[in-house]
Amino acid sequence: MEYFPPALENLVEHFAKLPGIGIKSAQRLAFHVLSLPQEEAEAFAQSIRDAKHVIHCCPVCQNLTEGDGPCSICASPRRDHATICVVADPRDVVAMERSREYQGVYHVLHGVISPMNHVGPDDLHIKSLLDRVAAGGVEEVIMATNPDTEGEATAMYLSRLLKPLQVKVTRLAYGIPVGSHLEYADDATLVRALEGRREL
Repeated sequence: MEYFPPALENLVEHFAKLPGIGIKSAQRLAFHVLSLPQEEAEAFAQSIRDAKHVIHCCPVCQNLTEGDGPCSICASPRRDHATICVVADPRDVVAMERSREYQGVYHVLHGVISPMNHVGPDDLHIKSLLDRVAAGGVEEVIMATNPDTEGEATAMYLSRLLKPLQVKVTRLAYGIPVGSHLEYADDATLVRALEGRREL
């Protein structure tokens, strides 16, 4: 990229570090930013700075929030604080909330156990979950990590830690997605769907 001015090269390199952004997309984004009016470009840069300074983890559930106190979900008296849904990432909270069915609270691990990526239990927010459950008042912990190798390993590890605390530990059901066809389902998905069948 020696034909770009150094400042533009630097901008492209920073965009290319974002997940899912290749070099071509990074170049398009960089050129788009350069084409913005000065005020819009400065507002864009300021929004990044503001987000980095203002957003932090909730002291209760570790979800992203603003301010010093608990997030809006943890602070809500309408939520069922006896049920905790454990997710790997703050984006998973958004996915669960979209369903408008779950009324409990959350705990965000900020990752899953992944030896290949050098992520162990000490790198996750596990101790704060155990402290919450040990404090009492929690009846059920729902494991909502992804149904892949790392998600399953993390769910199993947490369930072993939580069992001695006399709390019910459940796992999200998974199987055939709504609107799909059996012929396109893989073997593991069909097995899970059969295991999770229920009476009509």
